[in-house]
This record gives sequence, structure tokens and C-alpha cells, in this order.
Amino acid sequence: MLTPLIHALQMTGIMAWEILWALCLGFILSAIIEAVVSKEHVSKLLPDSSAKTIVIASALGAASSSCSYAATALARSLFRKGADFIAAIAFQFASTNLVIELSVLLAALLGWRFMAAEFVGGPIMIALVVLFLRATLKPRVIEAARKQAERGLIGRMEGHAAMDMSLHSGTFWQKLTSAKGYTATTHYYWMDWYSLWPDIAGGLLISGCLAAWVPQHFWQGFFLVGHPTLAKLWGPFIGPLVAVLSFVCSVGNVPLAAVLWNGGISFGGVIAFLFADLIILPILNIYRKYYGLKVAALLFAAFYAAMALSALAVEAIFGALHLIPHDRSAHIMQESLRWNYTSVLNILFLLISTILLLRFLKTGGPEMLKMMDEAPAPDAPAHHCCH
Repeated sequence: MLTPLIHALQMTGIMAWEILWALCLGFILSAIIEAVVSKEHVSKLLPDSSAKTIVIASALGAASSSCSYAATALARSLFRKGADFIAAIAFQFASTNLVIELSVLLAALLGWRFMAAEFVGGPIMIALVVLFLRATLKPRVIEAARKQAERGLIGRMEGHAAMDMSLHSGTFWQKLTSAKGYTATTHYYWMDWYSLWPDIAGGLLISGCLAAWVPQHFWQGFFLVGHPTLAKLWGPFIGPLVAVLSFVCSVGNVPLAAVLWNGGISFGGVIAFLFADLIILPILNIYRKYYGLKVAALLFAAFYAAMALSALAVEAIFGALHLIPHDRSAHIMQESLRWNYTSVLNILFLLISTILLLRFLKTGGPEMLKMMDEAPAPDAPAHHCCH
């Protein structure tokens, strides 16, 4: 028993080392964007679910990168402040599925084709969610959801969702190079690590166990590798269900996606699995708290259908363009650590992270982290860091 456990932990450690630099780079880029793009007036920009508003919601969501829990809390906050419900949901999807840190990690572990597929499939999925919700959410249902939202039941990362530490004046470069911009960047960087480390650690641990303990022939049978046409249809529908049961969200899904890809799941199945971070069981329970059981059920049905269908579309598009990779040896699956470019980049980004940590500690960062899980008062102003 001890030897398989050690093997699983060894695989987990190797995976963590392989993705460390990509996570750091992604979080740094995300922190820079969050430091210069304000969320303060977002709700006023989302008055309806028109095509123009949905595009704006998606762009703003991608710029305000969040963990899945914070994105869900922020969507409710926007809804309570007057944003259209469907537009707030589009914002929520974009803030977890169209973000820089996810793109960097996908490119590093699975290759640029998966990163491109995420950006092709993401808008398709958002468009399908909007169409499904328009067809199923009647005004009385939305009004009931608003009443439930106004009760202010606590989910997770409520304080995170309420924080806006961005700078409001100056050019992009002026904001970025100012002392306040530097401080805001360090706060967002370590806030992202704090909010996402449980999911990253959980995803790595599950991936390590699956890689070490589950034989390849099981995955090949489960994903119908011997039936290529059926496998292309099966993957996008089973991928989200695997994600629901994994309890892992956001970038924590990527290592597990690499294991599934090596195991034989279809290209579209990987994309559907990655999309499904917003329907894992803990978040479904948060939807129930935020909007009521009926709306939570409608959201799950709309999300699942949109994820599966958009993944099928991605499979078809990339297949027609001959862009689906044939190699199923994701870079994460090494048997041992090696001195290579990954090691050099990890050391470099650990040094950068240490510099950011020192600034974070000197400017009230730990106090800010204590507020991340606290529910802010309904009329409380957004938290600002920055010294």
C-alpha cells in the first residue's frame, strides 16, 4: 500500500514542478490586468442581455480573472447591483474560462492547440448559454432569483469578489509603473495564489493518484478509444460529468485534463472538461443558495448542454482544419525531475515571486487576505489596498 501511495505523491510533486513557472507567469499577467482594469462600474455596463452587452460582459470578465468561487460571488454581486442576470452569468463564464493564467497553463502542458480551442469554444459556449437562458428564464423566475440573491446567503470568496484594488487614473503604463500599481499587482498576485491553491493542490493530487493507480486500458475503454466516431461524441458529454465529480475548479482542472488526454479522451472531451469548472458540486450548491433550487437546476442544465455542444463544435472545427494533435504524451507526465528549461524558469519565477511577496507583506497583504472569505456589508465600499 505504501509503495503506490509514494508513487502517487511522487507523480503529484513532479506535476507541480512542471507547471510552477506557467502558473506564476499566468498569475503575474492576470494581476497586472486586474491592477489596471476597474470593476467598480461593471454592473452599469450590463443592463440587458443584448449581443453588444454580452460581448462587453465577456471582455470585462476575461479582464477580471477570478477563481470559480469568486467569479460566482462576483456575478451575484453584479446582479444585486442592477446588472442583467444573463449578462452577469456571461461575465462569470468569461472570468474563469477566457483568462490568461488558464491559457498559459494549457499552452505549457497540452500545447497551443488546446489554448486556441479554449478561446474558440469559450465564446461559442457563452453564446449557447445566453440562448438557453433566454429561452428558459421567464421574468417571474428571474425576479424570484433576485429576491433570493438579496437574502445575501454566504457562498465562498465573498470578500474576494468585493475587492477592487485597481487604479482609476492614468495611462496603462503610468498605472503599472506607479508605486500603487506595483502594490496592487502584488496583492492581486498573492490573492490569486491564496484563492486557488486548494484547487491547484487538489487537482494535482487527484491527477497524481489517477496517473499512478489507474491503468491505461481502463481509460481507453472508458473513453471508447476503439470506436473513434463514438469517442468524438462521447467525450464532450462525459467530460463535464467527470469534472462535476472531481470537485476541482479553475486552473486546478488542467493537470487532470492532461491525465484524461493521455488516457484517450477526445479533443472535444478535454475542452468540455475544462469548461465544466462552474458546475462542480460545491458550486452547484452555491447557485442553490444564491438563486434558489429551481434556478440552480436551470443553470446546471443550460451550462451542461452549452459545454457539451460547444465542445462538439470545437471538435468539428479543429478536425476540419486538421489541428487536433495526435500525440498523447502531455508534458506533465514525466517519471522524474530533470534539469532543463522548466527548472530554469521555475527558479526565475520563484525569485520574482519572492520579490512580490516582500512588497505584499510590507503593504498590508496578510490583512487583506483575512477579508477574502468574509461577506462584505451590502453597501460597503470596495476594498482598496494600496500604499
